Amino acid sequence: MKTLLLMKNIFVLLLSVFFLIFGVNVLVGSFKLPNPLEFVMTLFAASFIILFCVVGVLYAYFRLFPPKSKDGLHDAETK
Repeated sequence: MKTLLLMKNIFVLLLSVFFLIFGVNVLVGSFKLPNPLEFVMTLFAASFIILFCVVGVLYAYFRLFPPKSKDGLHDAETK
């Protein structure tokens, strides 16, 4: 079960990094558009793609490397 969760988190991380690169590429490409309306629409779409990818990367990071408390116990163990 733990291996399946690890594979899922790694898959989310890789997919997020791929689409993050794609979103940055779309963002850079939007500055080359001649039509201002197309520029604004592409800029917002690229920003939306990048936003979702950053959330995916943060999700995977905090699942793969959970924060530890100073005394070495998890919060659930102390309650």
